[in-house]
Amino acid sequence: MSNWNPQNSDPVTRGLMSGFPPARDKTIRPEGGELGGNSFPNTRWAFSHQRELKPTATVRRGPAAPSALPHKLRDDIDAVAFTTMEGEQTTWGASIEALYTDGIVILHRGSIVYETYRGALSADLPHIAFSVTKSFVGLIAATLAHEGVIDTAAPVARYLPELAKSAFADATVRQVMDMTTGVKYSENYTDPLAEVRTYGIAAGYSKPPEGYTGPDSIASFLATLPKQGEHGAGFTYKTCNTEVLAWLIQRVTGKPMPQLISERIWQKLGMEEDGYLHVDPVGMAACGGGLNLSLRDLARFGEMMRNRGQYNGQQIVPATVVDDIAGGARKEDFAKAGYATMPGWSYRSQWWVSHDDLNAYTARGIHGQVCWIAPKAEVVIARFASHPVAANGNSILDKVSLPAYAAVAKHLMR
Repeated sequence: MSNWNPQNSDPVTRGLMSGFPPARDKTIRPEGGELGGNSFPNTRWAFSHQRELKPTATVRRGPAAPSALPHKLRDDIDAVAFTTMEGEQTTWGASIEALYTDGIVILHRGSIVYETYRGALSADLPHIAFSVTKSFVGLIAATLAHEGVIDTAAPVARYLPELAKSAFADATVRQVMDMTTGVKYSENYTDPLAEVRTYGIAAGYSKPPEGYTGPDSIASFLATLPKQGEHGAGFTYKTCNTEVLAWLIQRVTGKPMPQLISERIWQKLGMEEDGYLHVDPVGMAACGGGLNLSLRDLARFGEMMRNRGQYNGQQIVPATVVDDIAGGARKEDFAKAGYATMPGWSYRSQWWVSHDDLNAYTARGIHGQVCWIAPKAEVVIARFASHPVAANGNSILDKVSLPAYAAVAKHLMR
């Protein structure tokens, strides 16, 4: 069936994974194919149930009670009107349905003013955040740099001699953090020969084809990547940078990423639910896109960033670290990447920075995942989705979502 839409692809409507056991034709499986969890529309169930499909490691919330997240729900947000980048008039409520949204939480001044869940998602379920994961990694790296544990001007090979013969040997840590490295790596998910395909196999996301003899772990994959172009020449979005950064962080701290995120973020924020991270075949966390967490917990993370690192009665991240991220990087570097939906933006420490009149910046992942922060409007929007398009930039997701977020934020400022 090729005519899927937000209504007929709903996993509850389709009866996926219902019953004990579920019927064979309703059972989602880890591998690909008609019932594979990596294939749309099965992703509408699978994105909220990754732990049942792939190996993971827990990001512990710890023994403390969850931090307060007040509710001040409003009934006027669905009617907020806006114009998409393609000139279409629509409303917030209509856009949620059209973009295959699984859930959205909006915070205004720290209170939930809007919350909805669709399909397989509920408030307590962790959903895969995809590349929102990168922003957690970038924040920890920036904090370690602030603490003097990492020298961002140092070459990567100082910390990871295993990469001395790869493209990353002479890249600085800062160039990796801001994705201005010159490395041969394509993020094109539709190209069967793209390096992102081999990365997916090495990370354990995809089943290797018959006769595969390539890398079987993230670390071994990174060591194979050759140089292409010069470091520092401009921004190009490449997940391999995040995996290098995560490996470096784990090397200098001597701790696995799930433990680091738990100790530095989860437990301090007072998260409601444990999170979890995908792990590769040798047990190393897949940090380019493997974090799963609940929607309210993602909103808490965004609120901490909005408050310059302060939340739950603690200064969790130094304010200067958050200010550096929110201030962005060189717009000229970002412009070279050709994101028509994001003119005037930049990329800093694994965060996307708009430089707009709301001072908005965001963590974002394919299929519609986002943690959008607008300090001037005192607004945070956390969204999970299972849109069939594996993209954000230059796609229908940005063309609708970015104007929608701005419209809601300005509505709440009144």
